[in-house]
Amino acid sequence: MARPAESSHDGRLRGGPGRVVARATARLLGGPGRARVVLLLGAALALNSADTGTLGAAANQLEADLDINHAQLGLLASASSGVGAIASVPLGVLADRTNRVRLLVITTALWAAAMVLGGLAPSYEWLLLSRLLLGAALAAAGPVVVSLIGDFVPPAERAGVLGWILTGELVGAGTGLLVGGEIAAAYSWRYAFFLLAVASAGLSVALWRLLPEPARVGAGWLPANRSASEPGPRPDSGQQPTDRARAAVSARGVVPASDRVLTGDPSGQSLARAAGYLLSIPTNRLLIVASAMGYFFFAGMRTFIVVFAVRHFGISQTALGALVPVIGVVAVTGTVLAGRLTDRALARGHTNVRVVVPAAGFVAAALLFVPGVWFTSVAVALPLIALGAGALAVSNPPLDAARLDIVPGRLWGRAESLRTVLRLAAEATAPATFGWLADQLGGAAGRSSGVGLRNAFLIMLVPLAANGLIMIAARRSYPVDVATAAELDRVPNG
Repeated sequence: MARPAESSHDGRLRGGPGRVVARATARLLGGPGRARVVLLLGAALALNSADTGTLGAAANQLEADLDINHAQLGLLASASSGVGAIASVPLGVLADRTNRVRLLVITTALWAAAMVLGGLAPSYEWLLLSRLLLGAALAAAGPVVVSLIGDFVPPAERAGVLGWILTGELVGAGTGLLVGGEIAAAYSWRYAFFLLAVASAGLSVALWRLLPEPARVGAGWLPANRSASEPGPRPDSGQQPTDRARAAVSARGVVPASDRVLTGDPSGQSLARAAGYLLSIPTNRLLIVASAMGYFFFAGMRTFIVVFAVRHFGISQTALGALVPVIGVVAVTGTVLAGRLTDRALARGHTNVRVVVPAAGFVAAALLFVPGVWFTSVAVALPLIALGAGALAVSNPPLDAARLDIVPGRLWGRAESLRTVLRLAAEATAPATFGWLADQLGGAAGRSSGVGLRNAFLIMLVPLAANGLIMIAARRSYPVDVATAAELDRVPNG
């Protein structure tokens, strides 16, 4: 007699509802091995945004409990990002030379400890010091996650897979705003911090037990439906999935920049020499600046969005919590679709699609956010803000895939640490800048009505729109830089 959970011979119902959902998720993400990579690396990215989202959601409670203003609240977010910018440099070197999964496990565990210390803080100064430790722990996430993605995911599918992984940032921010905000409002901001500590500790264990360290420079590529423990084909075996970005520029007859084709293995380069080489890549310089400017706006927005919405629209934090999922769904949809569609466009020979799509996304986001933060009617503003968030999210998967296209594989960790320095420096200055600007523009009356924050958001949309022009400029250098990175990856390791 068949067991109730295994009533079908074809296996479609075998294992009960939980396993059915797990199989469906695995099929959607490209197989069990790919799903494991996506979920674990997405969770690692979610931690940072969940922390900042919780900080923003608990802003009213923190300001009241610790008797601080907008600028001091912004400094809490800025402190962790500033330390992270410094720590990301040596951690990027380690990501190129050591076991990356082990490094991510250790730093994630330290993240949990920092959140516990923050939740126990008896004063603003204590909490600020705990944020410094948090920043050092978070610094490894960027270089390690990007390097692992490059060695787990074939180039032709990276934007699509990155679309799923980057939803971790959005889900983390939304979870921080919703769950963290509800816990802070109902109990205390301290309990919200403790919950994040538990989640971080659990992720550290899951990474250690479930994520293997892949071989480097394509030897560990995990094509769809391959197990995470099954090694992929070596890059020189003739069996690897097609690198569509490099195939597209090759078909156009694009030749590498001869002055940037190194003759030796770059793995052993000093940090200074590697940084000099990475900054000599024209497209990389543009992408670093564009990414930093995008995260600058996002960091300021997620820190103050709850305070702004409650005061500008005149709604309760509970009512806002019911609206946040709408914005989150649009942003997640934009992230996933952008990755998949840009991969398909690249397969059809549209060489520059990974820089054109972010250009359009940045400009569209700025144009949509202007009326979204100006109108005081939630019914009018919410769709515009949701679409703006979706447009901003559209930029990230192709942008991250483009960075992997133009950088040699054995420099991915240091390249990401270089970008992380500027990104975290931007994230470090954004909350404090937004808060200070809001205080200056609004005064006491503007602080209570949200006018100061509204004006700060509008001013900060100018550099966001400028990102579109930066990405358009990258169209000229991107094909040459892809060809140059391909040439360097042919150099034997060692």
